[in-house]
Amino acid sequence: MKRFAFVLAAALTLGACGENGIGSNQLLNAGDDTANWITHGRTYTEQRFSPLDQVSTDNVSELGLAWFADMDTARGQEATPLVMDGRLYLTTAWSKVKAYDAATGAPLWEYDPEVPGETAVKACCDTVNRGLAAWGESLFLGTLDGRLVKLDRETGAVQWEKVTVDQSQSYTVTGAPRIIDGKVIIGNGGAEFGVRGYVAAYDAGSGDELWRFYTVPAGTEDENSPEYLQAAAETWNMEVLASSDAIGGGGTVWDSMAYDPELDLLYFGVGNGSPWNRAYRSPGEDGTGEGDNLYLSSIVAVRPDTGEYVWHYQTTPGETWDYTATQHIVLADMEIEGQPRKVLMQAPKNGFFYVIDRETGELISGEPYVGMNWATGIDENGRPIENPETRIDQTGQPALVLPGPLGGHNWHPMAYHPGENLVYIPAFEAGMLYAPEADWKPDAARGFNVGFDLSAGDLPPDMGIRREVAGTVSGKLIAWDPVAKEARWTVEHPGPWNGGLLATGGGLVFQGNQQGEFSAYNATDGEKLWSFAAQTGVVAPPITYTVDGVQYVAVLAGWGGAFAITADGALIDDLAPVKNISRLLVFRLGADGELPAEPELAALPLDPPPSRASGETIALGGEKYARYCSVCHAPAAVGSTVLPDLRRSGTLSNAASWQAVVREGILQDRGMASFSESLSESEADAIRAYVIHRANEDKAGGLN
Repeated sequence: MKRFAFVLAAALTLGACGENGIGSNQLLNAGDDTANWITHGRTYTEQRFSPLDQVSTDNVSELGLAWFADMDTARGQEATPLVMDGRLYLTTAWSKVKAYDAATGAPLWEYDPEVPGETAVKACCDTVNRGLAAWGESLFLGTLDGRLVKLDRETGAVQWEKVTVDQSQSYTVTGAPRIIDGKVIIGNGGAEFGVRGYVAAYDAGSGDELWRFYTVPAGTEDENSPEYLQAAAETWNMEVLASSDAIGGGGTVWDSMAYDPELDLLYFGVGNGSPWNRAYRSPGEDGTGEGDNLYLSSIVAVRPDTGEYVWHYQTTPGETWDYTATQHIVLADMEIEGQPRKVLMQAPKNGFFYVIDRETGELISGEPYVGMNWATGIDENGRPIENPETRIDQTGQPALVLPGPLGGHNWHPMAYHPGENLVYIPAFEAGMLYAPEADWKPDAARGFNVGFDLSAGDLPPDMGIRREVAGTVSGKLIAWDPVAKEARWTVEHPGPWNGGLLATGGGLVFQGNQQGEFSAYNATDGEKLWSFAAQTGVVAPPITYTVDGVQYVAVLAGWGGAFAITADGALIDDLAPVKNISRLLVFRLGADGELPAEPELAALPLDPPPSRASGETIALGGEKYARYCSVCHAPAAVGSTVLPDLRRSGTLSNAASWQAVVREGILQDRGMASFSESLSESEADAIRAYVIHRANEDKAGGLN
């Protein structure tokens, strides 16, 4: 009955949208619309599968560049474009929006929300944006500084904007909204900095907030609180949770959502704890971590009309490793053990591939899809069987844990091919040394609030050792069989941080990679059938669409994101220099377009002043650098190709210039905000001494 009522309402809503408007009917039937791509994952199931087969295994070798468009931002590009009625719409870094003719690439309009540059210090993982939502004749986006903006689809004019977060705190919005029956649903990020997570729905017409679902308690829950939060409160140390604005609990809903209209359930993934270290976030009487800390690292199902809680499944109880469950969620129907099942599938950071009954939340299966040492399996109650040596919030001792905080799979979308019954996973293998930080205190002003010593895993300056360690970090494209619970085939990538996925009816899987290659693989066996040199790392997921019966494949290229801004730049260069050249690339059969000549990646010489500071000062600088600088400028000041390499900064030779940047904020419009509330003048200068020390070490080691 609910389904009938929803479809009837959809038909009425569609009439109000106009001839070309997007309403509930179009969104419910997006799978039948092969010409367009009208919602983030193409359909509410988020399968990222298109039945288009004009481009196929037989002719993909004839695919060529039809047109390209240069972006005006040089940060990570992660967005999924939307296509409607021959027009392509996309977001870029810094939450900008652009519209093009989808066949020719002719620019139509652009919109800049003018996000303040200093907002960048609130973003854990680059100034990225993952896309738009469409409703009626409008587009909706979340901006990095926490606004929800409604734009006229024809002109890009602002129709309204709504601030969705407390902008005095370190909230950001990088994910794409979803729209269900005129309700715009958006979450936020910021768990590394100490915020309290939630997801909320807004009226597409007025912008009014309709409901808000908090993912963790506030520390003050009572009998008047929603029952689901009262239940969560039993799993937290509520006194600690209520004690500080910088211990918000985390649990931000920064990416994945999916919707089942027949069950009328909205599913979303919940992020990590804040701080990561549960011993500080939710200590027991003995001071070690205690409690499951609901609803961290969980998949949650709610009613989209009201935000009413229905069920949850927690992938990592008592999470303490940054094991978010915000990774891509895919819905599908399949036969398992002879029975038809409505399933939800996810490969979150913790390394297990989950198949869950999406009606009840019951675990059907959970198997490792990458190497791990934190757990050995999942027990009969659906809980991980943990390795106690890696439970650092209880041992208080450092431990090398696999996967690390970037996970076995990060934000990059998976794809599902119903004909093959395979889920394609952009997987990642890298561990991290987690070392509890002694006497940690939260900082509500700036920097990561994770409760671990982020310098503990810094590698020595010896380039041989650094290269050896880098060789253990790998990326893979895994074709996972959710029924057999195993990989059917795997493609090894030359770099670990690789792109989101698209599967098509032509028997193809499209994916970009870290080394600037955009490729098509055979969906059945993983054979590479075609590739294109993109001149930059490709991490965004592709889409496909038609205009006048011609099939196009499009992908936004541009190196950036969490790994890119924290990876050792010298080791990336051992593979090949990875630069940011942000472009939209669009392909069709028979096209013969070419990109401009690839520019050389020219780095400033490594020519630091002599290192004369005391060992004590350098050690203090290293400690402060790890907490406040490493998130953007890479651990151990190893530099990257996306943000400035501080070892090569001209301010190293001038203490006053360094202070002007770090504490006075003279570069805040370019993303470098003032750290005066968190760092004293002497601490800031100690960081300079540390960077000078590191630059001299690397120069002595042979780095140019």
